[in-house]
Amino acid sequence: MRGMTRRTFLRSALAASSVCAARGVWGESAGGVSSRPPNIIFILADDLGYGDLGCYGQREIQTPNLDRMASEGMRFSQAYAGSTVCAPSRGCLLTGLHTGHARIRGNGDFPLHPEDVTVAEVLKKAGYSTAVIGKYGLGDYNTTGAPWRQGFDFCYGYLNHLHAHNYYPEFLWRNDTREAVPGNREAREGQPPERRVYSHDLFTEEALRFIESHREGPFFLYLAYTIPHANNERGKLEGVGMEVPSDEPYRDRPWPQAQRNHAAMITRLDRDVGRLLDRLRALGLEENTVVFFSSDNGPHKEGGADPSFFRSTGGLRGYKRDLYEGGIRVPFLVYGKGRVPAGQVCDVPIAFWDVMPTLAACAGVTLDVPTDGLNLAPLLEGKTKALPREYFYWEFHERGFAQAVRFGDWKAVRLKREGPVELYNLAEDVYEMNNVAELHPQEVQHAVKLFEEARTAPNEA
Repeated sequence: MRGMTRRTFLRSALAASSVCAARGVWGESAGGVSSRPPNIIFILADDLGYGDLGCYGQREIQTPNLDRMASEGMRFSQAYAGSTVCAPSRGCLLTGLHTGHARIRGNGDFPLHPEDVTVAEVLKKAGYSTAVIGKYGLGDYNTTGAPWRQGFDFCYGYLNHLHAHNYYPEFLWRNDTREAVPGNREAREGQPPERRVYSHDLFTEEALRFIESHREGPFFLYLAYTIPHANNERGKLEGVGMEVPSDEPYRDRPWPQAQRNHAAMITRLDRDVGRLLDRLRALGLEENTVVFFSSDNGPHKEGGADPSFFRSTGGLRGYKRDLYEGGIRVPFLVYGKGRVPAGQVCDVPIAFWDVMPTLAACAGVTLDVPTDGLNLAPLLEGKTKALPREYFYWEFHERGFAQAVRFGDWKAVRLKREGPVELYNLAEDVYEMNNVAELHPQEVQHAVKLFEEARTAPNEA
């Protein structure tokens, strides 16, 4: 694939695509309650680390609802984000392409184009009502990437990443209209700022309304919370960079203020996931809804937060903006009563670009767009413990150009385009402490080959 343009890749991948519709427990619940495709909710946290949840080993931060979701559903131990920062990771999630093929490969003003196909478009054609609530980040209101131009019937929240840094915004977007948030105001004309309404709380209320108003389904809700991302612009003030209305239930803990706030943000997120699950049960939708939960990348070191304080990476090396495991390995939970076996831990590696083919299978439709992903339904149905995958690939365009590739248990990292290749055996060294490149030249050569072949020219239509 060396020298292949993005357009050529998309055409060849589409010609070779044979992703088929999956039924089984995806088509109807185990009890036969419904024959229609299930509702789908994908909840995405922002900068939540692999080790920030109790079900992934966290001991200080309380996450009882997400822990219950894991115990009643499936928890993946080797799930990978699309990238190590927000925009490209979300682009991989919604378009089913890794960062060697995706249009958006870094943070910034890089909107999706009309020819880019999102999972919302795929599900909309299958009869789903589609919504994005929270942080979108793949195209502002005046671009081709705006959510209403990319398959979403409804959107509410932030369109760009800079706006999303502020948890007390003066306005949020309701579709293509700026809607004022009463009670919030930036400082101006000698008047102090007002910060009364927390955007995360608005997203939860909006999500609950969407679920209730679309209870007849099927619906797809992409709920992209901003928690626990920092407000970088206010991060120089102690604790302020981790904005939250209250640091309860951690107020009496002898921790720095930023860490109390960080923990409170995650527990607030957990609380509201619990509210959503409770609402599904109250509406009788629990057996006809599949809920996914993950994070867009590893934990950050911004706004006063310190990923080592709560061991937010679970001990993995690196964090946000690194291509080591701590920057890209994330929590990933799937809950579907009667559809996903309860209490299961899946050790099969997966990645964000698997979401598009999986949700297409969930909807019972054939995917007719190119993808780097695989359908996870056989894993979620408990029918297999392996997937026919050759490799995972990432590239990162900030601080120069870095690449990573995983093939089998081998993980290679190259921090510069022509720099040396580091090699790790994740089966023996998940913390990536021992670079064994000199001992395994054949694996290094294979990694270099993949670094060249797994990518096309970025942003080429």
